[in-house]
Amino acid sequence: MSERISPRPSVVVVGGGYGGINAAKALDDVAEVTLVDPTEAFTHNVAAWRALVEPEWLDRIFFPYDRLLKRGRFVRDRVVAADGREVTLGSGERLTPDYLVLATGSSYPFPAKVDEPDLATARDRVRAAHDALRGAERVLLVGAGPSGLELAGEIKAFFPEKHVTVADAGPDILPGPYAPELREELRRQLDKLGVELRLGSPLDLPAAEPATRAAISVRTGDGEELTADVWYRCFGVSPATGYLRGALAQARDERGYLRVDRQLRVDGQDRVYALGDMADADLNMAGRASMQGQLIAANIRALITGEAEPADYQPMPPVIIVPLGPEGGAGQMPDGIKGPEAAAGIKGRSMLVEMYAALFDADPTSN
Repeated sequence: MSERISPRPSVVVVGGGYGGINAAKALDDVAEVTLVDPTEAFTHNVAAWRALVEPEWLDRIFFPYDRLLKRGRFVRDRVVAADGREVTLGSGERLTPDYLVLATGSSYPFPAKVDEPDLATARDRVRAAHDALRGAERVLLVGAGPSGLELAGEIKAFFPEKHVTVADAGPDILPGPYAPELREELRRQLDKLGVELRLGSPLDLPAAEPATRAAISVRTGDGEELTADVWYRCFGVSPATGYLRGALAQARDERGYLRVDRQLRVDGQDRVYALGDMADADLNMAGRASMQGQLIAANIRALITGEAEPADYQPMPPVIIVPLGPEGGAGQMPDGIKGPEAAAGIKGRSMLVEMYAALFDADPTSN
């Protein structure tokens, strides 16, 4: 009499961002994994600014999802509702997995995030944005957080003749739990690059669409006029949780983030997990989302195999690398503040492409 083999548990991962691809890949050998995302390919958004200033990078930052899983399946569709037990897709298909991983992340203005549904459209849109930037003499960046500072550095590294202004209502660059010495080092390098900082005064956003050529003229709250030929919105993270229903919708906090426990399970749920920019576990950063995806996969694997106990997620201390072009930038690591050489070696030159290309078994120099 042959032994009856039990079917593998099913896992649905909603969202193919940094956390989602790590969770799906890590569970591919022990579960029936379904990855759901409305776009054709994973976009390595960490390198999006580099692709804007140097379009050759468009061949390095997109990885089609159908390369990710060897046993599981990729479903190109949008989730329109998820209530903790059932996931409804735009096509009408309904999924009832044993485990659900919510990894839809957040929305953020283009071109820092590229969310076009197909590769050809995504590439064309970034190329058009590059042409608009290349033809501009003056550039306005609204937002002095990591994204705005990084874009300023990219533009000055590749187009040193352009006048770049970074404006923010806050009193200093890089808000967040970072050391004053990091801000000082970044300001020193920005000044050397010729980046103009206009801080401490609110301003109305330009009427023109970001990343397109237009005559920009705005006034700050203290009456100064800022002019540019193109502008970029470098702020505005918004968690993508609007499709949640029932108990999952009720688990959101006042900011829209899902409340999760130390194992990254959604509040009140045993087999529903959330990570990255849509969860309240940690700061919104790609590296942290990747780590959370790996932890969730390890915990689900532990429940499936019984070979280990689920582990708690440990929020990271304030760690950041802010490249200012391929050879500049600074960072804060557990052992102190790092300067341009370390920033370039850790992130600035490669933009971490190899790390994510490896998940897709892809050549990091061509896609």
